[in-house]
Amino acid sequence: MNTILFEDFSSFPLGAFPYDKDHSAMGEYHYYPEEGYKGGWFDPIADFNYRGPSWLVTSPCLDGRHFMEQMRIKPPKDRSAVPCLRKGDVRMGDYKLTVVMRAYRRDEISGIAFRYQTSMMHYGFFLKGNGVEFHRVNKMERTVLASKACEWSTDSFHSLGVLCKGGSFTCFLDGEEVFEVKDEMYSEGCIALSSSMPAAYSNVLVEMTNDEKKAFDERLSRDEKRVMGKRAGFPQMKLSKVIDLKDFGAGREIRFGHLTGTKELFFVIAQHQRRVYKDRYPFISCLTAVSLESGEVLWQKGEPIDDEDVVLLTTDLPFQIYDIDNDGVDEVIVSYDFKIAILDGRTGEVRKEIPTPLNTADPKSVTGLEFGRYAFDRLNVDAIRIVNVTGKDRPSDILVKDRYSRLWVYDSNLEFVWTFSKYNTGHFPYNYDFDGDGKDELFSCYNMVDHDGSLVWSLPIDTDHTDEIVFGRYDNDSEPCLAIVSGWEGFMLVSKEGQILLRDINGHGQRISIGNYCPDREGLQICTTTYWQNNGIIYMHDSKGREIWHREALCNGNVIAPVNWDGSGQDLVLLNADPFNGGLMDGTGDVVVPFPNDGHPSLCCEVLDSLDGERDGIVVWDRKRLFVYTQDRKPKVGDAIYSPEKYPSYNASNYRGEYSFPKWTKPRGV
Repeated sequence: MNTILFEDFSSFPLGAFPYDKDHSAMGEYHYYPEEGYKGGWFDPIADFNYRGPSWLVTSPCLDGRHFMEQMRIKPPKDRSAVPCLRKGDVRMGDYKLTVVMRAYRRDEISGIAFRYQTSMMHYGFFLKGNGVEFHRVNKMERTVLASKACEWSTDSFHSLGVLCKGGSFTCFLDGEEVFEVKDEMYSEGCIALSSSMPAAYSNVLVEMTNDEKKAFDERLSRDEKRVMGKRAGFPQMKLSKVIDLKDFGAGREIRFGHLTGTKELFFVIAQHQRRVYKDRYPFISCLTAVSLESGEVLWQKGEPIDDEDVVLLTTDLPFQIYDIDNDGVDEVIVSYDFKIAILDGRTGEVRKEIPTPLNTADPKSVTGLEFGRYAFDRLNVDAIRIVNVTGKDRPSDILVKDRYSRLWVYDSNLEFVWTFSKYNTGHFPYNYDFDGDGKDELFSCYNMVDHDGSLVWSLPIDTDHTDEIVFGRYDNDSEPCLAIVSGWEGFMLVSKEGQILLRDINGHGQRISIGNYCPDREGLQICTTTYWQNNGIIYMHDSKGREIWHREALCNGNVIAPVNWDGSGQDLVLLNADPFNGGLMDGTGDVVVPFPNDGHPSLCCEVLDSLDGERDGIVVWDRKRLFVYTQDRKPKVGDAIYSPEKYPSYNASNYRGEYSFPKWTKPRGV
């Protein structure tokens, strides 16, 4: 037998396995890895209901031995993830896993997971009650495939083992076979420690026979050759620019536009301060406009803060860049100091401003209101979106919202139009002329709102909220529909009349994007990710919403935005900016364009639409520096230029679904 993995945790210092001490939402759209030694292990569960670590390295026997202890009490049930700590390669097929462990209670499961693909898709062998159980976990379904009464003690360490051979699994307790299970669902996967009650683990051993090891090595070699061959066919990244952000940098609170009415591209970056409670009431404390070409500051409003807190924000800030008056020069539409203002893009000077709405609604009717009462008489604006509910020739209305309950619309002169509230707004309502009357409707959380603010229909759901939304036609034989991710209410396709066409509860749905990720397939593909509880699972769906593949990222912060990288008509998926865990992924899940290991920032990343006039660029930044990447070779000369329809830059948000709808324009030079 060949030892593939052995772990007795002796290399780990006593103390917590690395975890997010704030249990925050930073990882929804920032690359925010936990600091500390992990030894190749990864904790895929994010749970804001707890404080302190999930896993703790201990030495309870006072004899120098180290154990990895699971600390949570998390019985398996709907919308509650069983703690896992995974290691190994998901391409492992046949192997034997043996673990020495001690379960501290009998009433819930404690054991091992194998053929582990994600925290929602694997097998498990567990101590429970007065015996052992074999589970198959498939998203929301946990099925007990076998069980047997046998003796074990919470006062003792026991050896759990499983021999994985094709679709056959032989399970052992203290070296004695207890049963054999046959199932064909998962043919490959790594291993994990998994328990829903406190338990201690040591001596984790994975072994393969010579033939199993040879087959595994050949699989790895084939995959490496395939990926390297793909990379040779794509332009790789070339560093185009580095900008010093000095003391005005921030996290993913950045907007791009043409502030001087020329082709020169600028960005505005916003710093914040917090009021009252966590991220419930952040406000803009500084705005800085910077040329993306020269790095020079065009103007600045407010006083910058040279402190790491300005990146630690898990909400949007209320500002957009848009030519609201159609004079050829972009303005900055912003809310600060309980005002809604339109700023001159060239100078930052105020052109118009009004006070934000008064908080007059009954606090009991306001979803998500911390402490059940208003902190301020006036609205602290959560986000801004440009819409067209008044039926102008171009969008010129301004939507503002609170965190979760109410939204208001104003016209370009900051005159009030209407307000709406029903249950929850979601993070970033979506505007589109769904009924073709020349005026936008708004899809907000689960509600379709007409151009006059009246309710058209609601989905029959009243828990959680919609995180991201896209609307479009994904194949040629279906009507356009909404594609949404709504936390634990799942990934859904919804008709514009409000019929749920498809629903897959595959974790806490967090992000969504649409693109031509698999050119050999019919129509467009839909990519989604999860965050809370079962963290970081990436799914690729076909044009009908059916799952093509799934995999668990070994990091957070995957923005999954579509990228027109080579102009061929194939979109790639931007994961994150880390040179080892990030890069641009194709529709099969291969990273075909990695980020260079050049010391660039990895906290934030964004796609810049058609940066060279034909292909997208990538911007990455942290609080101190901003890097711009383009391609290391010119586009191929063809009969037409690929210019897909992208989400308009004037409606930027950390909570917007991304899309890339194919479109070809005239040939070069014509």
